[in-house]
Amino acid sequence: MRDVARLAGVGIKTVSRVVNGEPNVSPTTTEKVRAAAAQLSYEPDLHAGNLRRSGGRTQTLGLLVSSVANPFAGQVHRAIERVATAHGYAVLAASLEDDPAAELRAVSALARRRVDGFIVTPVRDDQSYLQVHADRGSPVVSVDREPTGVETDSVVTSNHDGARGGVRHLVDHGHRRIAFLGDLERIQTARLRREGYFHGMADADLEVDPDLVVMGLHDDASATAVVARLIAQADPPTAILSGQNLLTIGAIRALQQAGRSRDVALVGFDDVEAADLVEPRVTTIAQDPDRIGRLAAERMFARLDGDTSPPRQLVVPTRLVVRGSGEIPGPGVPPTA
Repeated sequence: MRDVARLAGVGIKTVSRVVNGEPNVSPTTTEKVRAAAAQLSYEPDLHAGNLRRSGGRTQTLGLLVSSVANPFAGQVHRAIERVATAHGYAVLAASLEDDPAAELRAVSALARRRVDGFIVTPVRDDQSYLQVHADRGSPVVSVDREPTGVETDSVVTSNHDGARGGVRHLVDHGHRRIAFLGDLERIQTARLRREGYFHGMADADLEVDPDLVVMGLHDDASATAVVARLIAQADPPTAILSGQNLLTIGAIRALQQAGRSRDVALVGFDDVEAADLVEPRVTTIAQDPDRIGRLAAERMFARLDGDTSPPRQLVVPTRLVVRGSGEIPGPGVPPTA
């Protein structure tokens, strides 16, 4: 606060009034203080210093997850919290709803609470703004998606290889017209899974029909509408690779409504909670959110404990869980006994 006051040419009390939104400060002075604060990347300390623990630590972590609507994010959160609790830490979490603007707001809000470190699911195209927090001694670990513009530890899924293997599985069961359902284009994991789909098709010397590749889906309702349209066309897909669990739910609903659940094969990326409760049971490319969250938290505490080694990327492999929907045979292939 003293640095801001010096740069703005005002007293510390004036800075305090501006920060706390108090009256009786002229617009010109307010603007000078805000400009100085922005230049210095100043964040007010909501703990007011005296609430800090020994060693300057607050025993809190800031966690930014993509969206609490997605069960995957909830499982990652739970795993991180378990590790944090074992270290005597509390986790302050924010759901970004995959909104790039929300990422900046959430990090700023957590910084004002002086969290000791940040575990971030990147949503924006650029995370270079996090460097100032790392330089201040607050470690940053990226989870689920790789950051851009800043070097941090990261824990991710083998998105590309998982999707590629899903295509190979469908091809092995006789499918040639395979549709792909993808999340929002700006989401890194959605792009990686689409690339895996493309490479899987190329591995089998299959031409991709652009009409069967649909991106920009973000919930089950949108996936239901798209799958209903795809399977109603003159030359429909015989199989579907779904790029995330909410889209898989939408695909299941569309196939059930059309009475096509046992005709069109389905493989979904990421496991679905009720995958073994529907008929046919759903074949999935399962991630390991518990391990992802645990590894991210362990990297965070290693950094807090003084680990200064170069940033590391940990890739958690997927596994194909065979349940039935992905084994529906393609045209001309006899069903297995």
